[in-house]
Amino acid sequence: MAEAQQIYHITFKELATALVKELDIREGLWGVYVKFGISALNIGPTPNDMVPAAIVPVLEIGLQKFNEENNLTIDAAIINPTP
Repeated sequence: MAEAQQIYHITFKELATALVKELDIREGLWGVYVKFGISALNIGPTPNDMVPAAIVPVLEIGLQKFNEENNLTIDAAIINPTP
């Protein structure tokens, strides 16, 4: 049995494939989408060394349906065919 790692790298297509199978989607072109937010604040090690900074949190990760195939999409009919 393989040893567990602390980091597993997967491609966007691999993530889309796993989500399509988990959600039991059977048709259409699908790809991963990420929704970001943005906030600003002043940060610094001391009050005299403050600088403006941006915080960009990931708000959502999901699937998006695409009309055309591209390098981010997978075809659900091929990945998760109807039995």
